[in-house]
Amino acid sequence: MILNGNPSSFRGTIEQLLVHESISPRGVAVAINGEIISKSTWNTTSLQESDVIEIVTAAAGG
Repeated sequence: MILNGNPSSFRGTIEQLLVHESISPRGVAVAINGEIISKSTWNTTSLQESDVIEIVTAAAGG
């Protein structure tokens, strides 16, 4: 899979990926193949080898 533009061999769910990458789920959006995935399904959404994953974190400021 591709994770934020970089190849990754991680296998598991979105929730497991965030833990693996040490990313707090607060203020985070996850898209798989261009589609935003509902936070309520992160623990059951399995990632596939062909997926393109984008993880975006909200930042305060302006």
